[in-house]
Amino acid sequence: MNESFESNPLIDRLPQHLKQFIKPQEYSHYTPINQAVWRYVMRKNVDYLSTVAHRSYLDGLKKTGLEVDNIPNMYGMNRILKEIGWAAVAVDGFIPPNAFMEFQAYNVLVIASDIRQLEHIEYTPAPDIIHEGAGHAPIIANPEYAEYLRRFGEIGCKAISSHKDYEMYEAIRLLSILKEAEGTPQQEIDAAEKAVEDLQNNMGEMSEMARIRNLHWWTVEYGLIGTIENPKIYGAGLLSSIGESTWCMTDNVAKIPYDISAAEQSFDITKPQPQLYVTPDFAHLSSVLEEFANTMALRTGGLTGVEKLIQSNALGTIELSTGLQISGVFTNVIENEGKPIYIQTTGQTALSYREKELVGHSVASHPEGFGSPIGKLKGINLAIEDMSPRDLRAYDIYETETVTLEFEGDITVKGEIVTGSRNLQGEIILITFRNCTVTHADKVLFKPEWGNYDMAVGKKIVSAFSGPADARSFDLITHVPSSTTIKPRISEQRSELEQLYMQVRLIREKKLETPLSNIFHTLVSNHPNDWLLSVEIAEISKDGGNPRLMEEVLVHLEKLKVKRPEVAHLINNGLELIFEPSDVN
Repeated sequence: MNESFESNPLIDRLPQHLKQFIKPQEYSHYTPINQAVWRYVMRKNVDYLSTVAHRSYLDGLKKTGLEVDNIPNMYGMNRILKEIGWAAVAVDGFIPPNAFMEFQAYNVLVIASDIRQLEHIEYTPAPDIIHEGAGHAPIIANPEYAEYLRRFGEIGCKAISSHKDYEMYEAIRLLSILKEAEGTPQQEIDAAEKAVEDLQNNMGEMSEMARIRNLHWWTVEYGLIGTIENPKIYGAGLLSSIGESTWCMTDNVAKIPYDISAAEQSFDITKPQPQLYVTPDFAHLSSVLEEFANTMALRTGGLTGVEKLIQSNALGTIELSTGLQISGVFTNVIENEGKPIYIQTTGQTALSYREKELVGHSVASHPEGFGSPIGKLKGINLAIEDMSPRDLRAYDIYETETVTLEFEGDITVKGEIVTGSRNLQGEIILITFRNCTVTHADKVLFKPEWGNYDMAVGKKIVSAFSGPADARSFDLITHVPSSTTIKPRISEQRSELEQLYMQVRLIREKKLETPLSNIFHTLVSNHPNDWLLSVEIAEISKDGGNPRLMEEVLVHLEKLKVKRPEVAHLINNGLELIFEPSDVN
């Protein structure tokens, strides 16, 4: 983990397992072409989005300190974001979905600090600072939306993934990196696309994480707000894409009222979206989120919750009715009449209460797993947790007593009680035995020679969720991405082009007096396919009263539109920001 990033109180309170994803922004690594790409997209967006974006967007640009002419420095952004209770950190491309959402739960905006290449100026499948900074940051200045985003992160980071979700994350991360990288062989992109497609066709039943990611995509990333007939844009993916922000407003894109059914609608990050969802207001987003949360194992618990954790093959937690939380990799559950009667983890396990690890029940105490009966004793309506001291004495559930506890479902615990632990309400949450044998019918689940036996107390599982109850219980500093973003190659020709962009930038800022015509002629001679710098030269020529050069540049751009028809609309878009319609033929 690289610690060389500027922190602040909001970032300081992040747990270490999130800080491992943070990297320095390295502002000096942005090139003059990068700055020109940012400026072009922002000028176009501010001009166009002023009519189609939610009113919070333009207000948010001012509140979050984003400048049209310069890529934002996140350290400067943070000084402004703290006024609205948020912070921003830089990361390397896509990070795992649970981590991304957990950052949101801490009011921290994750920003992929790389920026798209000029060749992908309209849209990139890779997260970049245009998408994150210009898309996400402004809209969180709206307090109602910001609270939705925080609450989404709080709920979303608890969603249980399937083992295939992480494979999909890695495959999409690699594809986005290859498609954004300069000069990637087409066969590599084809292979990465096929890997994503194969996974998409073989995911099985959608996990909680897959479904809540769909909700995130159709709201936070690609959401519309208002009426079906006259929607406005608030989703960051649309706010940061000069192509899709225009496309989405046409009749080619179906507009659907937003409701919980959006959780079942998958998406493809590499293509324009064929349909979008429209929420009437931000309050409705929170209502749907709570409706979805009510379907999650986080709130339903039970047998299904444990089964989801087993299928995930990842670290998760169940919470019992007493508040006792068991965190580990769940590998088995014994059921009876549709209810879990015994749960088992394998490997390091920790026990907690109210997200705080219980003393003496760290992973060092349970290094090889944990198993316990769940439910009521056979033939007794009163659960152990509800028993008074007199009840406990009556059933011999008392220290130093040797007792046989027969649970519903034919689970038997027999041993000498050493001690018990209680919660804040005085309910017993844990009983420790020595010389203990645990059986299910004729099968032995625990033997006396294995040591003391800790039995969880709880009549039912009330919650099951991804991750540990207490993050400090486990070593979660394990993030080793299978791929890293690929930086563009700096050839001698590219280096010269960067210098030309820098000179034009300095001339616009009145920090250099080199003749623009010399720069333009060098550009046309040595870099005839570049279009963006010519647009910038046309802008300065017009503003600086150099009609001769301006006409020469416009003629060159017209030829370039014929030579490179794929960028003709980008050239036209740039010129529309400079000239009145009557000024351009």
